[in-house]
Amino acid sequence: MKKQFIYLAIIAVMTLSACNENKKEIVKGINLENLDTGAVPGNNFYQFACGGWMASNPLKPEYARFGTFDALREKSREQVKNLINELSQQTNEQGNIAQKIGDFYSLAMDSVRLNKEGATPLLPSLKELNAINNKSEITTVLANMFRNGISPFFVQYVYADDMNSSLNIYHIHQGGYAMPDRDYYLENNEKTKEIRSKYVELIEKLFTLSGYTPEETTQASAAVMNIETQLAKVAYSREKLRNPIANYHKIKVDELAKIASDIDWPLFFQTISIKDIKELNVSQLEPISEVSKILKTYSLNEIKSYLSWNAILASSSFLSDEFSDAIFEFFGKTLSGKEVQQERWKRAVNIIDAGLGEAVGQIYVEKYFPPAAKEKMLDLVHNLQISLSERIADLPWMGDETKAKAQEKLSTFHVKIGYPDKWRDYSKLTINKDKSYLENIIHSNNFDFDYMIGKFNQPVDKDEWLMNPQTVNAYYNPSTNEICFPAAILQPPFFNKDADDAVNYGAIGVVIGHEMTHAFDDQGRQYDKDGNLKDWWTEEDANRFKERAQVLVDYFDNIIVLDTVHANGRYTLGENIADQGGLQISWQAYQNTLKEKKTPAPIDGYTDAQRFFLGYATVWASNIRNEEILRLTKVDTHSLGRWRVNGALPQIDAWYDAFEITPENTLFIPKEKRVAIW
Repeated sequence: MKKQFIYLAIIAVMTLSACNENKKEIVKGINLENLDTGAVPGNNFYQFACGGWMASNPLKPEYARFGTFDALREKSREQVKNLINELSQQTNEQGNIAQKIGDFYSLAMDSVRLNKEGATPLLPSLKELNAINNKSEITTVLANMFRNGISPFFVQYVYADDMNSSLNIYHIHQGGYAMPDRDYYLENNEKTKEIRSKYVELIEKLFTLSGYTPEETTQASAAVMNIETQLAKVAYSREKLRNPIANYHKIKVDELAKIASDIDWPLFFQTISIKDIKELNVSQLEPISEVSKILKTYSLNEIKSYLSWNAILASSSFLSDEFSDAIFEFFGKTLSGKEVQQERWKRAVNIIDAGLGEAVGQIYVEKYFPPAAKEKMLDLVHNLQISLSERIADLPWMGDETKAKAQEKLSTFHVKIGYPDKWRDYSKLTINKDKSYLENIIHSNNFDFDYMIGKFNQPVDKDEWLMNPQTVNAYYNPSTNEICFPAAILQPPFFNKDADDAVNYGAIGVVIGHEMTHAFDDQGRQYDKDGNLKDWWTEEDANRFKERAQVLVDYFDNIIVLDTVHANGRYTLGENIADQGGLQISWQAYQNTLKEKKTPAPIDGYTDAQRFFLGYATVWASNIRNEEILRLTKVDTHSLGRWRVNGALPQIDAWYDAFEITPENTLFIPKEKRVAIW
């Protein structure tokens, strides 16, 4: 649960076409097949820009949502699979990276062995939990579960101190319930009640598969639901979780013992190998206090059932098909509307990415990431920084004192492109084919846990990457004031160093601007240039920012995403600010490239300005199931793709000019009512 903000970075589709009589390849600005020219741009720009793509890419049964982002993710996953297959065909020395990757993949793919083993690999863990004789033993068991990658009651991690970003400290964060948001436990509409009922079915199914009797299963499922619901009731809302100040409570270890006295904290820290800890951050005090109440008031058998459930749930994806199918039935089908589970090889690649991510990444960039792409990206980032600096200087609502601090923060961005300069060492990780898949997963989790704990009380490594190079995404991290763009997102057809500038700036340019803007959104603006949670705004400027941000909150609150369900403007505020800022910054950066140059000629009848906005819109082309619309509206800080187009572009003056949008169009917003922040 690192203090980082990670955002989808998705770029528009570009194609190559042989045109002239010399057979010279020229780059087209957009793919006309992506468009639906029957739609009116000013009434539904999303349909106009993406309707053709959506018609040509109907949802496959394995997807709850499929868009251009997912298409590139599929390409990256195919590339990784090919790399793994190449490694598997080699004669690999025991202990080298190729052996670890190949054997881990083989374990994940061996369905015959997994189905033969059934619940057997899980039974030693359940036996240990069932052997707990009294509550005094729970602290050690709890600590060992965390070491194994299981997180009952709360989440813990080692990362930068929000108030002293140069030092890694220990953090505790609310958690302990398995459904993706507290509202699934608390809301009482018919849909949510149905989801809860399905969740109880999952609990009972997995306990039964694990060898519990019907009576034991009934008692266990009741205990699990009661404990998880109690944790959900005191959990911070997702809106409150977006407030960094409200989620920072640095306290002495002695104070933690008073807040949650039913855990032996010195023993807990000793068991997880945290030494000489004097203070820590408890992100949310009330939920951690509630854990102590639960340990005090529930019976030992009920607590053992809850801990066993956590072990079962964390293990089920690495056991037989009966277990993984049950997991999919609820989390895939009930919550998201998927019809079939992902192919086994895709799930296997995902696990390799998680367990040996940088090892795979090092091989990946050697094959798939050309140096020229990195150089082009560095140029684009530099141009976007200039543009944002110009926009800050010209802001009519911000005073000089705050502007100076904003410029200072911008000038100290740490930019990461493609891959890390130093690769992670996996020499102490062993993968043993003689052991079960689950045993190897647990060993991998132990390895990652030790790696994390090793950072405790150490200086923050600002060169560490929080994503793998083969990940199709990007992020801004406020603690290190960095923007990061992994290699996988910087490849054709989504990023093309030879493509039309207008489309590149509308796509990857907006993504860069988006990540930069996160440094100045409702959360990021609360961190200074060094990554510390520190107020560097004048009171007047902070109030002006909040007034302007509220316009965006109100605008998105009024959007109906499905039936009577509205978007959540407060929860998605940071992403919506970043979209608006990213568009403005990249548009100005593109205009800067045209100074003292002729305006580029139309391509396929579309002007460069039109290509810019079509490039942006294509980023969000997708088809999505109704269940996924409802789930994402509840749990995702990003607005849905349709509204990242139809909600963002009406705030941008240049879009009106490019497509001749008038008051007669339904997306039209009067100029004085448009959001103007960055």
